[in-house]
Amino acid sequence: MFKLFTTGFWEAIARLILRNKIFILIAIILATIFFSSQWKHMRFSSTEANLLPDDHEVNLVYNEFLEIFGEEGNLVVLGVKDSTLFSVKQLNAWNKLADSFKGYDEVEAVLSIKDLKKLVKNTEKVQFELEPFITDSISSIEEVNKLQDELFNQYPFYDNFLFNAETKTIRTALYLKKDIINTPARKAFILNNLQEKIDAFEAQTGLDVRVSGMPYIRTLSSQSIIDEIPIFIGGALFVTSLIFFLFFRSFRATFISLVVVCIGVMWTFGILGILGYEITVLTALIPPLIIVIGIPNCIFLINKFQHEVKSHGNKVKSLQRVITKVGNATLMTNVTTASGFATFILTESTLLKEFGIVASLSILAIFTLCLLIIPIMYTFLPYPKERHLEHLNKRWIGAFVNWMESMVKNKKITIYITTLILIVVSIIGIHQIKISGSLIEDMPQNTEFFKDIRFFESEFNGIMPLEIMIDTKRKKGVMKLATLKRMDELEELITDIPELSRPISVVSIVKYSKQAYYNGNPKYYQLPTSQENSFILSYAKNSTSNVDMLSNFVDSTGQYARITTFMKDIGTDKMERIQEDLQAEIDKLFPKERYNVIITGKALVFQKGTKYLVKNLAISLTLAIVLIALFMAYLFRSFKMIIVSLIPNLLPLLVTAGIMGYIGVPIKPSTILVFSIAFGISVDDTIHFLAKYRQELQANNWKIKKSVYAALRETGVSMIYTSIVLFFGFSVFTISSFGGTVALGALVSITLLFAMLSNLLLLPSLLLSLERNIANKEVLRKPSINVIALEDDNEDDKSN
Repeated sequence: MFKLFTTGFWEAIARLILRNKIFILIAIILATIFFSSQWKHMRFSSTEANLLPDDHEVNLVYNEFLEIFGEEGNLVVLGVKDSTLFSVKQLNAWNKLADSFKGYDEVEAVLSIKDLKKLVKNTEKVQFELEPFITDSISSIEEVNKLQDELFNQYPFYDNFLFNAETKTIRTALYLKKDIINTPARKAFILNNLQEKIDAFEAQTGLDVRVSGMPYIRTLSSQSIIDEIPIFIGGALFVTSLIFFLFFRSFRATFISLVVVCIGVMWTFGILGILGYEITVLTALIPPLIIVIGIPNCIFLINKFQHEVKSHGNKVKSLQRVITKVGNATLMTNVTTASGFATFILTESTLLKEFGIVASLSILAIFTLCLLIIPIMYTFLPYPKERHLEHLNKRWIGAFVNWMESMVKNKKITIYITTLILIVVSIIGIHQIKISGSLIEDMPQNTEFFKDIRFFESEFNGIMPLEIMIDTKRKKGVMKLATLKRMDELEELITDIPELSRPISVVSIVKYSKQAYYNGNPKYYQLPTSQENSFILSYAKNSTSNVDMLSNFVDSTGQYARITTFMKDIGTDKMERIQEDLQAEIDKLFPKERYNVIITGKALVFQKGTKYLVKNLAISLTLAIVLIALFMAYLFRSFKMIIVSLIPNLLPLLVTAGIMGYIGVPIKPSTILVFSIAFGISVDDTIHFLAKYRQELQANNWKIKKSVYAALRETGVSMIYTSIVLFFGFSVFTISSFGGTVALGALVSITLLFAMLSNLLLLPSLLLSLERNIANKEVLRKPSINVIALEDDNEDDKSN
């Protein structure tokens, strides 16, 4: 297939484009209208990203839990820590706020202080009954004091769930309907109804209400992603166009580039709509990425056009040469960049597959738009003025290129020693990198909802659900005293783990029942003895209240039980240690022949997903390197040339990984993307340099030094331009409120900067040191692909 991309092929493409410019422009306009019409199919994600494949064991276990107990992430909590709450007026207002949510269709249940009920013994009916702490509303301070005494001192069942007895923090629990949790209805309720009522309550009472829970966090986080998309696009357009203008000092060139990348962004949104993919934290990055990647394409094409115009003054001939001489090189560089993204398609993660598909298609689309629009637009514009060509003689660029040439000529040993030192120091740094499985680490830390997460972590030990499901392998096995005792021992272990909240399960309800049997005496909040069990069970069997309380923790058959706890935001290593400790205790307490116990929950699924994703992204990066190595092998047919081309691009990845280790940036989904993205982009410079080098070899009678220096001077300017644009373009992501996006932008920028220096210093040095054994190879005389056509100043204008 690549053999088609000869000079003759590109000459034919040039004639096709320049002779059919009106038709092509109409086709681009119609295509843009079509892609714009597909925007209506774009969807914003209503769920948190599941990083694991659907058939992964962790997902299967989690889905089994959901089938038995239903959606676990439907809890929204409202909290207040303020001594003034315990007054008649404020407490009634708090209870009224909770009651106001009960009329909403999206809310399944509300549990506040007013809804709390004491479990009391009715000896006449031999049953337990529920008696409210507050019958209607509070009318005196004495009632408030009595309520405080009962809640904080007499009923441990509710401690750490609706209040913290030590800090006097109070909270209300809203259970959303499980069928709306992963739909836009959840978002509408939280952003409109919930937020509106809380704002009104705070204005009325002066109390600071904290809000959290997985539905709330997911909603605010996804809304932040949506809010940042136009900021990223606007920022990328502003920064790249400003740098472009400072380089070229031409409004027309800047305007043409903006037109190209804006159409590219419109096509990207259209691709998302056509494929029906959700806009996630990853796919939201693609439109600004297309701007940042598209502008360098424009630089190469416009720079070549202006070089040609300055050389011979024929505009039409210059436009033809832009296509014939740079088209193939630009295609190859865009293909390698797209390949870096396309390797994500080979992972088993749906999130990464969608990102890889849309990104690679969009990169090829922006290349097509650049190749078509730029030459056609210039056919309608007047001959460039002298000031538009002044940038070709910029002194600072010339000085920088002269410095690099001097380094390559006289300081090769210094370059090699510096490279070796960087490798050693980077390897030491790499050994300090940690893997992070934090669910909230990358969330906007300057937002109120993030501060509220930390508040609930401090007051109630976390908001991320961790579930333990116990299968007793027989009906009604849960309520056997032996099972309850085993569960109680496991809960004691959980209570001793500072990163976990006090668990709640059927054990708590049974303990509460014993307390009720002994007339509410809190010292009897414990499991009954085998003798007491029969008496208490006779009361429980006659009580509908117990059935209602049990339904959330025991399935209808009595075979399955759940222990629910909540986890603080901790790293992957701690999470794994906690899981290992729990699993070891479970194995001791629950014999496998009698019980099947699983640990699951959103916290665990995300942590496992992070490790899985890191592994897949490492595979993806390896595939990208292999793929591009194969491309180089086909291009140059030389193993030494493969090594020479890969070293300058692998070194920046190594340096960046070392920096991550030293400054404490962990490996996580957002940062591991850096390596595949940066490698796919940085190898473009290598292709441009080596292609020009081979051309110079052929033009200069295979004189190696002369060819290397000529290639360095010729490609150095464009590489510096594009690297500066890429550096500042990716730096736009650092304005994000998401830590992962900030890290991605900063690390890619740093990597590409190192890649530029590596390709302009290390690559030519390696060529001078190693190429003597390759320069006379037949492959360089007759390459598989003519990336850059040979110059021929006498060729006729074939476009007319």
